[in-house]
Amino acid sequence: MANSDVRLALWSGTNFTNRRIRFRRGGVAVRDLGAFRFNNVLSSFRLRNVVESSQVTLVLFSRINFQGSFRVFRGSQNVANLNNFNFNNVTSSFILVGRILTSSEISQIQSTGRAPRDILVIRQ
Repeated sequence: MANSDVRLALWSGTNFTNRRIRFRRGGVAVRDLGAFRFNNVLSSFRLRNVVESSQVTLVLFSRINFQGSFRVFRGSQNVANLNNFNFNNVTSSFILVGRILTSSEISQIQSTGRAPRDILVIRQ
């Protein structure tokens, strides 16, 4: 399954520094980064699909439960500074899947507060 090929590392500092959290076993939705004491501190990340690099989507939300403003990252990439996206230290929840989420799917997630099927959902 595509979600098992997904990897994500989050850092509290720019340029992949300071505190790190890694997700290495697949797609995940975190409703509240406070569960990891990581609310509003995300500054950089590395995103990968180790089998098919283009097939991964990370959606960062400014509020818990996939609400508020959001930024979408599609395809494997390293983002050293979320200031470049006007999203430094504001992430409170996120969704990570091993496929491309459409804008319509993201809107539905935001309006319903429900993550896509077949991924682990972490609540506080």
